[in-house]
Amino acid sequence: MKVVNENVVIDGIDKTILNFLMEDAKKSILEIARNIGITGAAVHQRLRKLEKAGLIEGSKLMINPRLLGYKTMAFVGVYLDKAVSNPQAVKQLSQIPEVIECHYTTGNWSIFIKILCKDNEHLMNVLNKNIQAIEGVSRTETFISLNQQIKRQIKI
Repeated sequence: MKVVNENVVIDGIDKTILNFLMEDAKKSILEIARNIGITGAAVHQRLRKLEKAGLIEGSKLMINPRLLGYKTMAFVGVYLDKAVSNPQAVKQLSQIPEVIECHYTTGNWSIFIKILCKDNEHLMNVLNKNIQAIEGVSRTETFISLNQQIKRQIKI
């Protein structure tokens, strides 16, 4: 692997290692090494280089929010009264636990967020009492996700 102009160049072995871990991040280094025919030390070294280059941002445990009662996913376009309200609005949005993503966008909205709620009533309360109460928010536009049909990472 080498880094050229901030672009990470990976070879077939790196791709294979990454694909194993993207499929199951709990897969052991030794198991991966046995599957591709190299030593565990070689896999470990390649992973450290990929981390150092910034390609691997870490690993995390993913929970199923539905099993915790969070059954309503929504996307909310947030309109701000003026662009300078953005940093303070984002700071306040980050304090709302139901907000799981926040994007600064082009187009109609100043901010586009993804939120998880237990049900529609919970969603309504988060919108009315938390999000629309933020200073600088002039209005919101909400889209409820009926079903997430694709969930994946970028293919390598």
